[in-house]
Amino acid sequence: MYELKVEGAFEAAHQIPNYPGKCARLHGHNWVVEATVKGTELDELGMLVDFKAVKKELGTVLDAFDHRFLNDLAPFSQGVNPTAENLAHIIFERLAASSIFPEGEGRAYLASVTVWESPKSSVTYSAS
Repeated sequence: MYELKVEGAFEAAHQIPNYPGKCARLHGHNWVVEATVKGTELDELGMLVDFKAVKKELGTVLDAFDHRFLNDLAPFSQGVNPTAENLAHIIFERLAASSIFPEGEGRAYLASVTVWESPKSSVTYSAS
């Protein structure tokens, strides 16, 4: 099994409604996001998937959040709290839908997305 990791980042603000502490107030983070891709079958070049392709797709997904107030964006504007956990799940779903992950046995697939809201605090979402 091969495991490939790509990192991206964005800056955004949020607040967690009903949180019993400071996070209920408006604040921002320099979010760091790591996408982990796994698979067993390499292509004709000996690659699981091109790093460049994963970086590009991750960047496209993250651009939707960059320099934004997350609470204003769907699904957060529709009652979903903009927690790191929910953000990791949403980023995972959007990235997994990319055409860079072909279907088929042994092919590359998105295994997980890890979101750091600080250098010492992160959450990981995976499909399994």
